[in-house]
Amino acid sequence: MVSLYSYHNGWYGIFTDAYDLFCISLVTKLLRCIYYHVDGSSKPGSLPPNISAAINGVAFCGTIAGQLFFGWIGDKIGRKKVYGLGFGIGGDYPLSATIMSEYANQKTRGAFIAAVFAMQGFGILGGGIFAIIISAVFQACFKAPAYQVDPLGSTVPQAEYVWRIILMAGSLPALLTNYWRMKMPETARYTALVAKNVKQATADVEKVMQVDIGIEQKEPCSKTYSKRIYSVPLDGFLLPRL
Repeated sequence: MVSLYSYHNGWYGIFTDAYDLFCISLVTKLLRCIYYHVDGSSKPGSLPPNISAAINGVAFCGTIAGQLFFGWIGDKIGRKKVYGLGFGIGGDYPLSATIMSEYANQKTRGAFIAAVFAMQGFGILGGGIFAIIISAVFQACFKAPAYQVDPLGSTVPQAEYVWRIILMAGSLPALLTNYWRMKMPETARYTALVAKNVKQATADVEKVMQVDIGIEQKEPCSKTYSKRIYSVPLDGFLLPRL
C-alpha cells in the first residue's frame, strides 16, 4: 500500500511540471502570430531568434537549477518543508520522486515510481489537447478571415487571451494537490535516518497506514548503533535501519 498523500502529490507534481514545461513550445507559435507580424510575409509572424531562445531556454534553465537546489535543501531540512516550492518548476521533480520512493514498499516501489513519471507523458498530451480545445473555441467564437485573405485581420484581438489561458491552466493541478501536501507527514525514512527520530517515524507510518505498529524507540547502547537495524515489516514497508 502506498500513501494517498504521496501518490497524489507525485502524480499532480509531475503532471503539472510536464504541462508547464512543454506547453511553452505551443505558446510560442501563438506569440509569433500575435506580436511579430511582418507586412508582406507569406506566413504568420516569426519569433526573433533571441526571443525564441530566451522563452524556451529560461524554462529549462530554471528546471535544472530548481532540481539541484531544492533536491539538496530537501535532504538538509526535510522533504515536506520545501515540497511545493521551487523556481522554474524544478523543485517538484526531485522531491516527488523521492517522496514516492520513501513512502512505497519494497515490492511496489519501482512500479509506483514508474507510474508517477509516466504522468509526464500525460502532462505533455494534456497540454497539447487543452491548447487545441481552447484555440478551437476561440476560433468558433471569433470568426476571422484566412491569413492569405487578410493577414492583419486573421488574428483577432481576443487571441491574446488564448496563450494566457493555456499557461494559467497549468496551475490548477498544483492547487488541487495543495491540500494533500499540507496533510502529508514527513517521510518515515527521512525522519528515521536523517532526523534520527524513530519514534516519530513510527507514528507517521501509523498515521499514513492507519495501523498500530506498536514499537518503542530504543536508545543507542554502543558505537555500532548506526549499523544496527530497526525494521518494521508492514505490507513490505520497512523503516530504514539506523
